[in-house]
Amino acid sequence: MAGFLALGLALGCKAQLPPSSSMDPTLVRHIELQVRSEYDLEPDIAVTIGARKPSDLPGYDSLQVTLSRGSKSQVLDMLISSDNKTLARLTKMDLTKDPGTSIDITGRPIRGNAAAKVTIINFDDLECPFCARMHAELFPVTLDHYKDMVRIVYKDSPLADMHPWAMHASVDANCLASQNGTVYWSYVDYVHGHTQEVSGEERDPAKSFATLDRIARQEATLGKLDEQALNVCLSKQDETQIVASTKEAMSLGLEGTPMLFVNGEKVSGAVPQEQLWAAIDRALRAAGVQPPPPPPPPAPMPAGGAGRPPGPPNGPPGAQPSSGPPGAPPSAPGSAPAGKTN
Repeated sequence: MAGFLALGLALGCKAQLPPSSSMDPTLVRHIELQVRSEYDLEPDIAVTIGARKPSDLPGYDSLQVTLSRGSKSQVLDMLISSDNKTLARLTKMDLTKDPGTSIDITGRPIRGNAAAKVTIINFDDLECPFCARMHAELFPVTLDHYKDMVRIVYKDSPLADMHPWAMHASVDANCLASQNGTVYWSYVDYVHGHTQEVSGEERDPAKSFATLDRIARQEATLGKLDEQALNVCLSKQDETQIVASTKEAMSLGLEGTPMLFVNGEKVSGAVPQEQLWAAIDRALRAAGVQPPPPPPPPAPMPAGGAGRPPGPPNGPPGAQPSSGPPGAPPSAPGSAPAGKTN
């Protein structure tokens, strides 16, 4: 309960309600003891029982219990039965609002079928290793499995206090996106697959910025973009759009990256493939689309084999292509030399 209270106090403070004077003091004390026991409250957390009022639920009255520590407080909406034998926590959910389906994706590059009934929105940090893992899971594995049934959109949520070049990478990516969505995705693919190259051995943010700009210009050249307009955008480093996206992520309950929404269903973290696909399958069925069958299990290794699958042509056993993390699409020809992957 200590963590629960801390979370509630951080999200918002409410004025402490005056204690009820009409309730039996013995009942008030009993309610307090039950609340302290149920939520394992620390001794310095004060519990105040508010006034008892009629509720919309037959047989129950509404009761507000205020938990407070110093100047901060949190109000719990509860129910108490008319016979004073049952206390329950009241949680109301507004079905007219669905934050996950109101995310603004206007103008964002789309991967997959633009008309698909299921939209996967990923709040991404280009320096985050867990985001790189999720990126490799989405492309091409998930997109190949669902094909034109889904569309994938990325929004920015760089954790600048942890990742020194993540904000710069997001700005560069959006400079490319303003001209061409395909080039945006090529840049995102490359950066997620080469974070060690961007970070460099010296871990010097200034050198990382220069590397990110070089990669952006290189992708722009391959994509035949307006290089003069790109240079202006790169030099300006306008963070306005990124900050707005980050604030939106925070309003949706962002606790870390990646954070995905599958037609409004929140999926936090680099979850295993089966969990992500279960959310996508639920969204497809809700939209009236039958999900594709699961892929067949891998064939067993032949008896007496080496114990691992062969590597790619002209490479050592078990080696991965150098263009990015396993499962990520290859970088465009002529991209910057491959570095180490996460």
